Amino acid sequence: MTYTDPVTRAGSPAYAATDRYTVISADCHAGADLLDYKPYLEKRHHDAFDAWAATYVNPYEDLLADTADRNWNSDRRVAELEADGIVAEVVFPNTIPPFFPSASLMAPAPTRQEYEQRWAGLRAHNRWLADFCGAAPGRRAGVFQILLNDVEEAVKEIRRAVGAGLTGGVLVPGTPPGSGLPELYSGTYDPLWAVCAELGVPVNHHAGSASPPLGEEPAARAVFMVETTWFSHRALWHLMFGGAFRRHPELKLVLTEQGSGWIPGVLAMLDYYHGRLVAAVSRRDTAESKFGAGLAEAMGKGPSEVWRDNCYVGASFMRPHEAALRDRVGLDKIMWGSDYPHDEGTHPYSREGLRTAYAGLPAAEVAAMVGGNAARVYGFDLSCLDKIAARVGPTVGEIAEPLKEPPAGATSPVFAPGGGARVW
Repeated sequence: MTYTDPVTRAGSPAYAATDRYTVISADCHAGADLLDYKPYLEKRHHDAFDAWAATYVNPYEDLLADTADRNWNSDRRVAELEADGIVAEVVFPNTIPPFFPSASLMAPAPTRQEYEQRWAGLRAHNRWLADFCGAAPGRRAGVFQILLNDVEEAVKEIRRAVGAGLTGGVLVPGTPPGSGLPELYSGTYDPLWAVCAELGVPVNHHAGSASPPLGEEPAARAVFMVETTWFSHRALWHLMFGGAFRRHPELKLVLTEQGSGWIPGVLAMLDYYHGRLVAAVSRRDTAESKFGAGLAEAMGKGPSEVWRDNCYVGASFMRPHEAALRDRVGLDKIMWGSDYPHDEGTHPYSREGLRTAYAGLPAAEVAAMVGGNAARVYGFDLSCLDKIAARVGPTVGEIAEPLKEPPAGATSPVFAPGGGARVW
C-alpha cells in the first residue's frame, strides 16, 4: 500500500510498503573503535596517534561495555535495527575522534598543533564513516564533522565528505558562552551555509553539543540536563536572525534529539520579537528602535515562515503529547528517531515506542513521520527501502494498537511514567 499524505506541504509523498511502514531512524550514532581510526589518519599523524592512544582513558562507560561494538559492527547493526523494524538510519557520531579528550568538539585545544591534530582526527572519522555507510548501501546517511575555528578548512571538508558519498550533511557544533568563537549568527560562517545549500545537504545541530562546561557537582549535572536542550535550540534563532536562510533559500536546518513539543511556543515567541523589533524601527524616538535596525532586511521572512520553508526536527523517541502537536510543528517537518545504540533510545522496543507515540493516528501521517520525511530530507531511495520494509517493517495494524504498558526493562523516556507532560 502506498500512502499519500494530503497534509504534507507541496504534495511530498510519504510511503509504506504493502501493509508495513518504512521506518527510517533520523537519529542513530556510530563511530570506529579507537585504534581502528589509525588507517584513516594521514601517515604523518601515526606516531602522534600511537602516543595519544597509549595513554588515553575513555570516559564513557557505554564505549567500554560488551555492547560497544554496536557503534562499528555493521552486520550487528543491520540485524538489530531490522529486528527493531528499522530499515535505514541517519548516523551521527558517537565514539571519540583521534586526539580529542572527549566526544565534544568544543573541548579546548590551546595550541595550533592540537587544532591541526583534531582536524586530522575529524577527517579520519569522516573517512571511516564513508566506508561504514558504504557497507550498507542506501541504508545509512552519514553525518560528518567539522570544527568552526577555521571556516575555510571546514568548507573544504564539507566538499570532500559529500564527494565521498556522505549524504547526512554536516554536524555543526554550538558556540556556547566562553567558547571564544563567534556566535552562530555571525557572518563569519556564511561560507558554511553557502556550501551546504549549494550541495543540498542539511546542517544538523544535535542536542548536547552547545552547552557550556558546568562542572561535576550534583547540582551542575542536574542543571546541565535542564539547560542542554535550550542551549541547542539557540542555533535556530541564531541562524534565523542572522539571515542565513534569506541569503541561502535552499539551506536546510535539522534540530535533532531536542524534543519537538517546544517548537510551537518558541516560534510564537520568535514571531513576537521579530514583529515587535521590526515595528520599532519606525519609532526612532524610542530606545527599542535600535534593536530592530536592519533586522527585516537581514532576515527577509519571519521566523514561522523560515521554519515552514527551511527547518526540520529529528524527533527522537517521540512521545504522545508531541504527536498531538504535529500539525502545529508541521507534519512534513517531523522525523522519528530511535537514538540507537544509546540507553535512552528505544532499541530493542522501537515497535512499542512507535505504538506509544502514534497509535490511533492516520496511517499516512504516521508514514510521513517515521520514514517519508527523513527520506526526503536525507535523500533515501524509498523504492529500495520499501522492499526491505515489506520483510521487517512494523505493520500498520500493529502500530495502530495502543500500548497498554511499557515493556519490562525499557529505558527510553518515551515509556517513562508521566513523560507525556514534558515539552522540553
